[in-house]
Amino acid sequence: QVQLVESGGGLVQTGGSLRLSCAASGRTFSSYAMGWFRQAPGKEREFVTTITGGGANTRYADSVKGRFTISRDNAKNTVYLQMNSLKPEDTAVYYCAARLGNYATSVNNYPYWGQGTQVTVSS
Repeated sequence: QVQLVESGGGLVQTGGSLRLSCAASGRTFSSYAMGWFRQAPGKEREFVTTITGGGANTRYADSVKGRFTISRDNAKNTVYLQMNSLKPEDTAVYYCAARLGNYATSVNNYPYWGQGTQVTVSS
């Protein structure tokens, strides 16, 4: 079992930056692949990015590639999402998620979820 708590959301102007954090409980954080997903009003939750347990491998949705960066600090049980060049279409609730084993891009592959943090990008 792992519990996840996101932080760092807020209101930012177009072109701005935010860094989200997700703190995880437990002693085996490095065994978990981590993912970030987002859900805009009236839309399904969608994949943003994921990282392997050791941090060596990552994948990104095309819509955020080159603008967002996922990273993790296993000593601090924390995963980060650095978001640059933000656009109004990035507005959503952002969730971090965890799964044992390799990374994955599907919502259905992640059994553990945080409560989400709101990101709003104004035009």
